[in-house]
Amino acid sequence: MEKQTAKDDYDRVKDDLQVLREDLASLTKAVAEGQKSSANNLKDEISRETRAVLDQLRKRGDAAIARATEAGSQTVENVEHKIEERPFLSIILMFLAGIIVGKMLDR
Repeated sequence: MEKQTAKDDYDRVKDDLQVLREDLASLTKAVAEGQKSSANNLKDEISRETRAVLDQLRKRGDAAIARATEAGSQTVENVEHKIEERPFLSIILMFLAGIIVGKMLDR
């Protein structure tokens, strides 16, 4: 009888160990899937944030280009207006500027 009780205890322990192995395998699988899911979520979040930063930079760049274009257009208009006001003086100044640049390039 004692041998039968020991065998029953051994079989119960054996069954419990098998259940533990199965539970451990399930837990390992669940943790692996959770990590994979977390990695995918992190990747998606990084992609969204990167797109948002790039959009923000693009908007800032477009605004800077618009300001530079406006400033350039305004400067050209101012120069044209000054030339129209005093054409003879403008010709003399351009001639002198040409002489100065020519002398600087001769060196």
